[in-house]
Formats: sequence, C-alpha cells, structure tokens
Amino acid sequence: MTDARETLNRLWKPGCDFLGSEVAILGGAMSWVSERNLVSAISNAGGFGVIACGAMTPERLEEEIVATQALTKRPFGVNLITMHPELERLVDVCVAHKVSHVVLAGGVPTSAIIKRVRDGGARAIGFAPALALGKRLVKLGIEALIIEGSEAGGHVGPVSLTVLAQEILPHIKDVPVFVAGGLGRGDAIVSYLEQGASGAQLGTIFAASEESIAHENFKKAFLRANARDAVTSVQLDEQFPVIPVRGLANAGSRGFLKHQAETIRTFQSGGVSKEDAQLSIEHFWAGALRRAVIEGDVENGSVMAGQSVGMVKEVRPVSEIIATLVEQAVEAIAKREDRVHASA
Repeated sequence: MTDARETLNRLWKPGCDFLGSEVAILGGAMSWVSERNLVSAISNAGGFGVIACGAMTPERLEEEIVATQALTKRPFGVNLITMHPELERLVDVCVAHKVSHVVLAGGVPTSAIIKRVRDGGARAIGFAPALALGKRLVKLGIEALIIEGSEAGGHVGPVSLTVLAQEILPHIKDVPVFVAGGLGRGDAIVSYLEQGASGAQLGTIFAASEESIAHENFKKAFLRANARDAVTSVQLDEQFPVIPVRGLANAGSRGFLKHQAETIRTFQSGGVSKEDAQLSIEHFWAGALRRAVIEGDVENGSVMAGQSVGMVKEVRPVSEIIATLVEQAVEAIAKREDRVHASA
C-alpha cells in the first residue's frame, strides 16, 4: 500500500502544489453551504475549501473570509460569480485579506479581472465547459481550470464529465485541470488522475457532512435520494429559457413546471408581456435554496444535489470523508499494480 500511496501522491502532486494542500480535493462552492464551517473543515482535513460568495456584498464576503481564517491557518479559496455587479470590489476584498486562490465562475472572466486577481497575489482559477474555452482562458491568464460535468449539482452545463475529460485532458497540459461532477469515490478520482487531471472537486458529499450547516432535513433528503432523483430543471418553451439547475425532484420542481405552463398560457392569451413572463419564470425560485438549506423546507425549496447523491449513505465528519476518498484511491491503485505484477 505504501507504493500505491506514493503513486497517488505523484499523480496529484501538480494539484497539491498548486493548491498548497495535502490532497488535491477541492470543496465545490455551494451557496449557503460553503461557508466558514465547512470551508475550514475541508482545509483542516488536508483538502482545499472554497467559500461560495454568490450574491454576498463585499462587506459580507469580508466577514466570511475573516471568520474562516480564524478557523483554519491552511489555504482556502473564494468562488466569485463573474456577473456580480461589484466583482472588482469582491476581488479587492480577497486580495486585501490575502486569500490564496480566487475561482471565477458563472461566465467568462475578462483579462482585466484575471490580472486584478493575479496582480494582487492570488492564483486565478476558471471553469472550462469546452476545450476551446479552456484554451482561451489559459491565454487570458487563468492558472488552473475546473471541468465540471452535467452530473454536478446546482447550475450545470450540457456535457458529462466523462466526455469533457476526453475532450480536454489530453490537450491542456500547461495548467492544472481539476475534474468535477458526479464524483463520490476515490477510485473514480484515480481514473481521471491517470487521464491527466491534477485533482478533483466534490460538492454533494460535503454538503451532507457533519460540519455542513445545512438543515437536518436537507441532509436527510440526501440520505434518502438515489442518483436518478437528482434531475435538471425542465424548460417548457424555448421562447422562455430556463437555466438548467440539478436538484432533487420535489413539490417545488413540480410546481415550477405548472408555473411555467400557466405563465406561458397567460402570455399567449395577451395577459402579460414577454418580458414580465420571463421575469415571473425566473423569480419562481427566488430564495428557494435558502428555504431548503437553512430553513429545512425540502419539499418546496431548491434541494440542489449532484447525481453522486445516491452514494451519500450517512452524515460523516469531513476528515472521515476525505480519508475514505484517499483510502479508496490507494486501494484502486494497489489492485491495479497487483494485476500488473501478476501478469508479468
């Protein structure tokens, strides 16, 4: 097993070196969930926690960074949404508090924002849903990429991680590439490391950890769920686009379909303008994630979860989750090495 652990360390060394962590496992940034407690727990356990800034104001983000630094002395990152109206100020807050890494998500960051992050002394990480965009981001100055498959929870793209990995990993070698989406076991992580990934990002498995502040009802919903229960939101009419979000099917998601249908009928009968109809559809989920995560309303709230939710069988401490992932990875490598020796 010692040889297998050394192999694992070698495989994800580029990721560990880039993140400054013991293991190249990032915590996915989940709004209302990835705050001081979970982020510090992941970093303290040897992984790399990431604060989900989401819609926070610069003042609120500053408060969360300071609180996280009080709980861990290890590196952690902050995930910023590129469409945030105060993005520059948010970057400045990260830089002022010496946050080591900034993840720029939710759109293509400008070269000016990437430069602002890097000039401030932080490392810049971006998301690449396609090879062409990955190459473009590297040219713009992004120092590492996350490729996230559609199996992930929350806002997702249309392509699975299996396909993205084949499309991107053989061709991007200049920067570390971290895989994400549907990951729940260490042996799966190894398979991507062997394809050229530098590490992995996991969210769902940590959302149901002991240190997660998510409501007990939220965690219990994860324990009950199967992979097929984590579905993406459905769009009924191409005139009214719906951003695909993966979460557990519930009364809220069924209500969203009815709301779309009623709104579209009202628009078609001339009862509402197209703009107002679109806003009505978009506003249906306002506050729904907080309702599920914090208030525990898992029937009407948005229970964002990836398809790996079917592998979440118990609420465990973060340190135990990471130790299990590493153990599974080492075992997978050891088995492969045993097969090689047996056939030699």
